[in-house]
Amino acid sequence: MANGSRLAAWEFFGSELKRQRENAGITQAELGSRVFVSGGYIGQFEQAIRKPQLDVAQRIDEVLQTDGIFERLWRKLIKEQPYTEYFAHAAELERLATEICDWAPTVVPGLLQTPEYARAMFLAGNYFAAEEYIEELVRGRMDRARILKDATRPVYWAVLHEATLRIPVGDAGIMVRQLDHIATMMRERTVLLQVLPFAAGAHPQMGKMMWLMEFEDAPPTVYTEGVFSGTLLDDPMVVKRARAAYDHIRAAALSPEASLALIESVAEDYRRCADTT
Repeated sequence: MANGSRLAAWEFFGSELKRQRENAGITQAELGSRVFVSGGYIGQFEQAIRKPQLDVAQRIDEVLQTDGIFERLWRKLIKEQPYTEYFAHAAELERLATEICDWAPTVVPGLLQTPEYARAMFLAGNYFAAEEYIEELVRGRMDRARILKDATRPVYWAVLHEATLRIPVGDAGIMVRQLDHIATMMRERTVLLQVLPFAAGAHPQMGKMMWLMEFEDAPPTVYTEGVFSGTLLDDPMVVKRARAAYDHIRAAALSPEASLALIESVAEDYRRCADTT
């Protein structure tokens, strides 16, 4: 489904939600309280600004007695979007974020990846997949990265562990181009990036990726991933703890200037390896 038709489908979801809610004589605030979200969220669902999670769609069906229509619509729309189900909602929120803070312990974050690096990553996890499937995954990854090229792009701050630079994904040439790409984005001030060196030792959230998003008119969220699973958290206390952990990581990391020097140094190491092969 093309992006335009997918948006139109979500707009239908929203307009149908508004119609059913008004037919039931329920305000946005009343519906929100009964499905455990704010009235403002219901308004954003109706305007197709945000997409509800599955459990919210199911509760809406229960409250409005709509015989599962919103659950069925949700499953249809999620199935036809380019991301895995557990990541889809986070990807939608990413487009609305005013600030994104990434903590990457082992892998270059998706928004910073080159097509070659992304392809090598997807091949590592989908060894027997058809080439068309791999290319579709790469296209989806590159579509996400376009938000950093927009004039209204979010503030993007990432902290990469030194391991992300040292673990070769693909061959040396792919790593050269990946690190050069990151260095270029830093020099152009598209992103603010730091590296947490091996010498920093133990640190908060060791081995766990963490991705914080802030919005103009919605509460901040934290996204984390496990094995074939993802968790989107917006509980204020959890977000506060995640922000504190991120701040500690950021404080222990190298300065942006020193980080850029390290990235360029590691790129040169890979460049020498590529020249000898």
